Amino acid sequence: MKTEKKPDPNFLQKAISPESKKLSEMVKDTSLSLLDRIESFEDIINLEVGDTSLSRARNIERETGFRQLFLKFEGGNPTGTQKDRIAFAQCLDALRRGYDTITVATCGNYGASVALAAYLAGLRCVIHIPENYHTDRISEMEMAGGEVHRVVGTYEDTVQASSEAAAAEGWYDANPGGANTALQIMAYAEMANEIYDQLRDAPKIIAVPVSNGTLLAGIYRGFVSLYKRGKTSRVPLMVAASSTHKNPIVYSFKKGMENCVDLRPEKIKETVVNEPLINWHSFDGEEALYAIRQSNGSAHNISDEKMLKVSKLLKEKEGLHVLPASVAGLVALLEIDDQKELEPDRYVAVLTSRR
Repeated sequence: MKTEKKPDPNFLQKAISPESKKLSEMVKDTSLSLLDRIESFEDIINLEVGDTSLSRARNIERETGFRQLFLKFEGGNPTGTQKDRIAFAQCLDALRRGYDTITVATCGNYGASVALAAYLAGLRCVIHIPENYHTDRISEMEMAGGEVHRVVGTYEDTVQASSEAAAAEGWYDANPGGANTALQIMAYAEMANEIYDQLRDAPKIIAVPVSNGTLLAGIYRGFVSLYKRGKTSRVPLMVAASSTHKNPIVYSFKKGMENCVDLRPEKIKETVVNEPLINWHSFDGEEALYAIRQSNGSAHNISDEKMLKVSKLLKEKEGLHVLPASVAGLVALLEIDDQKELEPDRYVAVLTSRR
Protein backbone atom coordinates (compact mmCIF):
# COMPACT_ATOMS: atom_id res chain seq x y z
CA MET A 1 0.00 0.00 0.00
CA LYS A 2 1.23 3.48 -0.80
CA THR A 3 1.95 5.61 2.26
CA GLU A 4 1.07 9.27 2.20
CA LYS A 5 3.87 11.82 2.33
CA LYS A 6 4.35 13.92 5.43
CA PRO A 7 2.18 17.05 5.05
CA ASP A 8 4.02 20.20 4.00
CA PRO A 9 2.92 22.91 6.47
CA ASN A 10 4.05 25.55 3.97
CA PHE A 11 1.86 24.28 1.12
CA LEU A 12 -0.25 27.45 0.86
CA GLN A 13 2.77 29.75 1.14
CA LYS A 14 4.59 27.86 -1.62
CA ALA A 15 1.60 27.50 -3.95
CA ILE A 16 0.76 31.18 -4.35
CA SER A 17 2.56 34.52 -4.48
CA PRO A 18 2.26 37.29 -1.87
CA GLU A 19 0.43 39.43 -4.44
CA SER A 20 -2.19 36.70 -4.92
CA LYS A 21 -2.69 36.49 -1.16
CA LYS A 22 -3.50 40.20 -1.09
CA LEU A 23 -5.85 39.84 -4.04
CA SER A 24 -7.55 36.92 -2.29
CA GLU A 25 -8.37 39.20 0.64
CA MET A 26 -10.20 41.46 -1.79
CA VAL A 27 -12.06 38.52 -3.33
CA LYS A 28 -13.26 37.48 0.14
CA ASP A 29 -14.29 41.03 1.12
CA THR A 30 -18.07 40.99 0.68
CA SER A 31 -18.25 44.74 1.29
CA LEU A 32 -16.79 45.16 -2.21
CA SER A 33 -18.94 44.86 -5.31
CA LEU A 34 -19.17 41.45 -6.96
CA LEU A 35 -17.57 42.99 -10.05
CA ASP A 36 -14.50 44.09 -8.05
CA ARG A 37 -14.24 40.70 -6.35
CA ILE A 38 -14.44 38.87 -9.67
CA GLU A 39 -11.83 41.18 -11.18
CA SER A 40 -9.49 40.41 -8.28
CA PHE A 41 -9.94 36.67 -8.76
CA GLU A 42 -9.28 37.04 -12.49
CA ASP A 43 -6.06 38.85 -11.57
CA ILE A 44 -5.08 35.85 -9.44
CA ILE A 45 -5.70 33.53 -12.39
CA ASN A 46 -3.59 35.72 -14.67
CA LEU A 47 -0.77 35.74 -12.12
CA GLU A 48 -0.79 32.07 -11.14
CA VAL A 49 -2.35 29.83 -13.80
CA GLY A 50 -1.15 28.93 -17.28
CA ASP A 51 1.73 30.34 -19.34
CA THR A 52 3.62 27.18 -18.44
CA SER A 53 6.96 26.40 -20.03
CA LEU A 54 7.45 24.90 -23.47
CA SER A 55 11.04 23.79 -23.89
CA ARG A 56 13.08 21.84 -26.41
CA ALA A 57 14.18 18.49 -24.97
CA ARG A 58 17.59 18.45 -26.61
CA ASN A 59 19.12 15.92 -24.24
CA ILE A 60 16.33 13.41 -24.90
CA GLU A 61 16.70 14.12 -28.60
CA ARG A 62 20.36 13.17 -28.36
CA GLU A 63 19.51 10.05 -26.34
CA THR A 64 16.75 8.82 -28.64
CA GLY A 65 17.50 10.32 -32.05
CA PHE A 66 14.19 12.20 -32.02
CA ARG A 67 14.00 15.44 -34.02
CA GLN A 68 12.62 18.66 -32.46
CA LEU A 69 10.86 17.37 -29.35
CA PHE A 70 9.17 20.02 -27.19
CA LEU A 71 7.82 19.46 -23.68
CA LYS A 72 4.83 21.43 -22.40
CA PHE A 73 5.35 21.19 -18.63
CA GLU A 74 2.21 21.85 -16.58
CA GLY A 75 4.09 21.50 -13.30
CA GLY A 76 4.46 25.29 -13.20
CA ASN A 77 0.84 25.72 -12.15
CA PRO A 78 0.20 26.44 -8.43
CA THR A 79 -0.52 22.86 -7.35
CA GLY A 80 1.73 21.37 -10.01
CA THR A 81 -0.79 20.03 -12.55
CA GLN A 82 -2.91 21.09 -15.50
CA LYS A 83 -5.99 20.68 -13.28
CA ASP A 84 -5.42 24.20 -11.93
CA ARG A 85 -6.60 25.56 -15.28
CA ILE A 86 -10.08 24.09 -14.92
CA ALA A 87 -10.29 24.37 -11.12
CA PHE A 88 -9.75 28.13 -11.19
CA ALA A 89 -12.18 28.47 -14.13
CA GLN A 90 -14.85 26.56 -12.18
CA CYS A 91 -14.34 28.65 -9.04
CA LEU A 92 -14.57 31.84 -11.10
CA ASP A 93 -17.85 30.58 -12.54
CA ALA A 94 -19.13 29.72 -9.05
CA LEU A 95 -18.18 33.17 -7.78
CA ARG A 96 -19.92 34.89 -10.70
CA ARG A 97 -23.09 32.90 -10.09
CA GLY A 98 -23.27 33.60 -6.38
CA TYR A 99 -22.46 30.17 -4.93
CA ASP A 100 -20.84 29.86 -1.51
CA THR A 101 -19.92 26.15 -1.73
CA ILE A 102 -18.24 24.09 -4.46
CA THR A 103 -17.99 20.31 -4.58
CA VAL A 104 -15.96 17.87 -6.65
CA ALA A 105 -14.94 14.22 -6.82
CA THR A 106 -11.27 13.45 -7.27
CA CYS A 107 -8.50 10.87 -7.29
CA GLY A 108 -6.13 13.54 -5.96
CA ASN A 109 -4.86 16.29 -8.27
CA TYR A 110 -8.17 17.92 -9.16
CA GLY A 111 -9.21 17.99 -5.51
CA ALA A 112 -6.02 19.81 -4.52
CA SER A 113 -6.55 22.29 -7.36
CA VAL A 114 -10.19 23.01 -6.50
CA ALA A 115 -9.39 23.30 -2.79
CA LEU A 116 -6.70 25.93 -3.45
CA ALA A 117 -8.84 27.86 -5.95
CA ALA A 118 -11.81 27.77 -3.56
CA TYR A 119 -9.62 28.98 -0.69
CA LEU A 120 -8.50 31.98 -2.75
CA ALA A 121 -12.09 32.66 -3.87
CA GLY A 122 -13.52 32.44 -0.35
CA LEU A 123 -15.67 29.42 -1.19
CA ARG A 124 -16.41 26.42 0.99
CA CYS A 125 -15.02 23.28 -0.70
CA VAL A 126 -16.43 19.76 -0.27
CA ILE A 127 -14.27 17.00 -1.79
CA HIS A 128 -15.23 13.36 -2.38
CA ILE A 129 -12.52 10.69 -2.80
CA PRO A 130 -12.90 6.94 -3.45
CA GLU A 131 -12.30 5.05 -0.22
CA ASN A 132 -9.62 2.81 -1.69
CA TYR A 133 -7.51 5.60 -3.23
CA HIS A 134 -4.30 6.58 -1.48
CA THR A 135 -3.42 10.03 -2.74
CA ASP A 136 -0.64 12.09 -1.21
CA ARG A 137 -2.69 15.24 -1.72
CA ILE A 138 -5.34 14.89 0.97
CA SER A 139 -3.26 16.92 3.42
CA GLU A 140 -3.00 19.75 0.88
CA MET A 141 -6.76 19.74 0.34
CA GLU A 142 -7.34 19.98 4.08
CA MET A 143 -4.73 22.73 4.57
CA ALA A 144 -6.59 24.76 1.94
CA GLY A 145 -9.82 24.27 3.89
CA GLY A 146 -11.25 21.40 1.86
CA GLU A 147 -13.68 19.07 3.62
CA VAL A 148 -12.71 15.54 2.53
CA HIS A 149 -15.28 12.72 2.42
CA ARG A 150 -14.47 9.12 1.53
CA VAL A 151 -16.92 7.28 -0.74
CA VAL A 152 -17.23 3.51 -1.13
CA GLY A 153 -16.88 2.53 -4.80
CA THR A 154 -15.09 3.65 -7.94
CA TYR A 155 -14.12 7.14 -9.04
CA GLU A 156 -17.27 7.22 -11.17
CA ASP A 157 -19.38 6.34 -8.11
CA THR A 158 -17.67 9.19 -6.27
CA VAL A 159 -18.54 11.66 -9.03
CA GLN A 160 -22.16 10.58 -8.75
CA ALA A 161 -22.12 11.04 -4.97
CA SER A 162 -20.60 14.51 -5.29
CA SER A 163 -23.10 15.58 -7.97
CA GLU A 164 -26.03 14.26 -5.95
CA ALA A 165 -24.83 16.21 -2.91
CA ALA A 166 -24.57 19.35 -5.04
CA ALA A 167 -28.14 18.95 -6.28
CA ALA A 168 -29.50 18.26 -2.81
CA GLU A 169 -27.61 21.06 -1.03
CA GLY A 170 -27.61 23.71 -3.74
CA TRP A 171 -23.81 23.62 -4.14
CA TYR A 172 -21.81 24.37 -7.26
CA ASP A 173 -20.99 21.09 -9.03
CA ALA A 174 -17.45 21.23 -10.47
CA ASN A 175 -17.38 17.61 -11.65
CA PRO A 176 -16.37 16.70 -15.21
CA GLY A 177 -18.85 16.19 -18.02
CA GLY A 178 -22.32 17.64 -18.56
CA ALA A 179 -22.69 21.38 -18.18
CA ASN A 180 -19.00 21.79 -17.29
CA THR A 181 -17.58 20.28 -20.47
CA ALA A 182 -17.65 23.49 -22.51
CA LEU A 183 -16.10 25.59 -19.73
CA GLN A 184 -13.31 23.08 -19.09
CA ILE A 185 -12.55 22.61 -22.78
CA MET A 186 -12.26 26.40 -23.15
CA ALA A 187 -9.85 26.54 -20.20
CA TYR A 188 -7.65 23.84 -21.72
CA ALA A 189 -7.87 25.41 -25.18
CA GLU A 190 -5.66 28.21 -23.87
CA MET A 191 -2.76 25.74 -23.97
CA ALA A 192 -2.98 25.77 -27.76
CA ASN A 193 -2.53 29.55 -27.73
CA GLU A 194 0.51 29.24 -25.46
CA ILE A 195 2.12 26.65 -27.73
CA TYR A 196 1.36 28.77 -30.80
CA ASP A 197 2.82 31.89 -29.16
CA GLN A 198 6.19 30.17 -28.96
CA LEU A 199 6.26 27.97 -32.08
CA ARG A 200 4.32 30.44 -34.29
CA ASP A 201 2.53 27.51 -35.91
CA ALA A 202 0.95 24.22 -34.90
CA PRO A 203 3.32 21.30 -34.26
CA LYS A 204 2.99 18.15 -36.35
CA ILE A 205 1.79 16.07 -33.37
CA ILE A 206 0.68 16.79 -29.81
CA ALA A 207 0.75 13.81 -27.45
CA VAL A 208 -1.39 13.95 -24.30
CA PRO A 209 -2.09 11.64 -21.34
CA VAL A 210 -5.82 10.91 -21.15
CA SER A 211 -8.24 9.92 -18.43
CA ASN A 212 -11.56 11.73 -18.92
CA GLY A 213 -10.30 13.19 -22.21
CA THR A 214 -11.02 16.85 -21.47
CA LEU A 215 -7.42 18.02 -21.77
CA LEU A 216 -6.88 16.48 -25.20
CA ALA A 217 -10.26 17.75 -26.44
CA GLY A 218 -9.48 21.26 -25.20
CA ILE A 219 -6.07 21.48 -26.85
CA TYR A 220 -7.56 20.22 -30.10
CA ARG A 221 -10.37 22.81 -30.00
CA GLY A 222 -7.82 25.53 -29.35
CA PHE A 223 -5.83 24.61 -32.43
CA VAL A 224 -8.96 24.27 -34.57
CA SER A 225 -9.83 27.84 -33.59
CA LEU A 226 -6.32 29.06 -34.44
CA TYR A 227 -6.45 27.29 -37.81
CA LYS A 228 -9.88 28.73 -38.68
CA ARG A 229 -8.58 32.20 -37.87
CA GLY A 230 -5.64 31.72 -40.22
CA LYS A 231 -3.06 31.72 -37.44
CA THR A 232 -1.69 28.23 -38.16
CA SER A 233 -1.04 26.27 -41.33
CA ARG A 234 -2.52 23.07 -39.90
CA VAL A 235 -4.22 21.33 -37.00
CA PRO A 236 -1.86 18.93 -35.19
CA LEU A 237 -2.44 15.20 -35.05
CA MET A 238 -3.71 14.41 -31.56
CA VAL A 239 -2.14 11.40 -29.84
CA ALA A 240 -3.85 9.98 -26.75
CA ALA A 241 -2.05 7.74 -24.26
CA SER A 242 -3.21 6.01 -21.12
CA SER A 243 -2.67 3.02 -18.87
CA THR A 244 -2.82 -0.30 -20.75
CA HIS A 245 -6.40 -1.54 -21.21
CA LYS A 246 -7.73 0.86 -18.56
CA ASN A 247 -9.11 3.78 -20.55
CA PRO A 248 -12.35 3.92 -22.60
CA ILE A 249 -10.99 6.45 -25.10
CA VAL A 250 -7.99 4.36 -26.07
CA TYR A 251 -10.06 1.17 -26.08
CA SER A 252 -12.83 2.66 -28.25
CA PHE A 253 -10.40 4.13 -30.76
CA LYS A 254 -8.47 0.91 -31.14
CA LYS A 255 -11.71 -1.04 -31.63
CA GLY A 256 -12.84 1.40 -34.33
CA MET A 257 -16.00 2.31 -32.43
CA GLU A 258 -18.07 5.33 -33.36
CA ASN A 259 -18.75 6.23 -29.72
CA CYS A 260 -16.71 6.05 -26.54
CA VAL A 261 -17.88 2.94 -24.69
CA ASP A 262 -17.49 2.16 -21.01
CA LEU A 263 -15.19 -0.56 -19.76
CA ARG A 264 -16.12 -3.19 -17.17
CA PRO A 265 -15.41 -1.66 -13.74
CA GLU A 266 -14.25 -4.94 -12.24
CA LYS A 267 -11.49 -5.15 -14.87
CA ILE A 268 -9.94 -1.83 -13.85
CA LYS A 269 -7.14 -2.25 -11.33
CA GLU A 270 -5.22 0.71 -9.96
CA THR A 271 -1.54 0.90 -9.16
CA VAL A 272 0.53 3.64 -7.60
CA VAL A 273 1.71 4.56 -11.11
CA ASN A 274 -1.52 4.44 -13.13
CA GLU A 275 -3.96 5.86 -10.57
CA PRO A 276 -4.22 9.33 -12.22
CA LEU A 277 -5.12 7.76 -15.59
CA ILE A 278 -7.48 4.85 -15.00
CA ASN A 279 -11.26 4.85 -15.23
CA TRP A 280 -14.04 2.75 -16.70
CA HIS A 281 -16.01 5.79 -17.93
CA SER A 282 -14.41 8.84 -19.58
CA PHE A 283 -16.71 11.81 -18.93
CA ASP A 284 -15.53 13.71 -22.00
CA GLY A 285 -14.59 10.64 -23.98
CA GLU A 286 -16.79 11.50 -26.96
CA GLU A 287 -15.06 14.86 -27.42
CA ALA A 288 -11.61 13.29 -27.12
CA LEU A 289 -12.45 10.46 -29.53
CA TYR A 290 -13.76 13.02 -32.04
CA ALA A 291 -10.54 15.05 -31.73
CA ILE A 292 -8.32 12.02 -32.34
CA ARG A 293 -10.30 10.96 -35.41
CA GLN A 294 -10.72 14.41 -36.93
CA SER A 295 -7.00 15.13 -36.61
CA ASN A 296 -5.95 11.71 -38.00
CA GLY A 297 -4.33 10.99 -34.66
CA SER A 298 -3.91 7.78 -32.70
CA ALA A 299 -4.37 6.23 -29.24
CA HIS A 300 -1.90 4.12 -27.28
CA ASN A 301 -1.76 1.77 -24.30
CA ILE A 302 1.24 2.47 -22.05
CA SER A 303 2.55 0.14 -19.34
CA ASP A 304 3.56 1.24 -15.84
CA GLU A 305 7.06 0.01 -16.59
CA LYS A 306 7.45 2.32 -19.59
CA MET A 307 6.05 5.33 -17.71
CA LEU A 308 8.53 4.74 -14.88
CA LYS A 309 11.40 4.36 -17.33
CA VAL A 310 10.68 7.57 -19.25
CA SER A 311 9.98 9.61 -16.11
CA LYS A 312 13.43 8.53 -14.88
CA LEU A 313 14.91 9.53 -18.25
CA LEU A 314 13.31 12.97 -17.96
CA LYS A 315 14.82 13.47 -14.53
CA GLU A 316 18.27 12.38 -15.63
CA LYS A 317 18.41 14.13 -19.01
CA GLU A 318 16.19 17.21 -18.61
CA GLY A 319 16.06 17.75 -14.84
CA LEU A 320 12.26 17.44 -14.73
CA HIS A 321 10.68 15.65 -11.78
CA VAL A 322 7.27 14.45 -12.96
CA LEU A 323 4.69 11.90 -11.89
CA PRO A 324 5.19 8.80 -14.07
CA ALA A 325 1.57 8.92 -15.29
CA SER A 326 2.15 12.37 -16.76
CA VAL A 327 4.66 11.05 -19.29
CA ALA A 328 2.20 8.66 -21.00
CA GLY A 329 1.92 10.96 -24.02
CA LEU A 330 5.69 11.31 -24.30
CA VAL A 331 6.10 7.52 -24.18
CA ALA A 332 3.59 7.18 -27.03
CA LEU A 333 5.41 9.81 -29.10
CA LEU A 334 8.76 8.08 -28.63
CA GLU A 335 7.19 4.74 -29.58
CA ILE A 336 5.71 6.22 -32.77
CA ASP A 337 9.16 7.52 -33.71
CA ASP A 338 10.72 4.12 -33.01
CA GLN A 339 8.19 2.42 -35.25
CA LYS A 340 8.33 4.70 -38.29
CA GLU A 341 10.99 7.39 -37.68
CA LEU A 342 9.01 10.59 -37.79
CA GLU A 343 9.99 13.15 -40.40
CA PRO A 344 11.85 16.27 -39.24
CA ASP A 345 9.22 18.63 -37.83
CA ARG A 346 8.13 19.94 -34.44
CA TYR A 347 6.45 17.63 -31.93
CA VAL A 348 4.98 18.40 -28.51
CA ALA A 349 4.40 16.10 -25.54
CA VAL A 350 2.30 17.46 -22.68
CA LEU A 351 3.62 16.63 -19.20
CA THR A 352 0.63 17.02 -16.93
CA SER A 353 2.18 17.16 -13.46
CA ARG A 354 5.32 17.52 -11.42
CA ARG A 355 6.23 15.00 -8.75
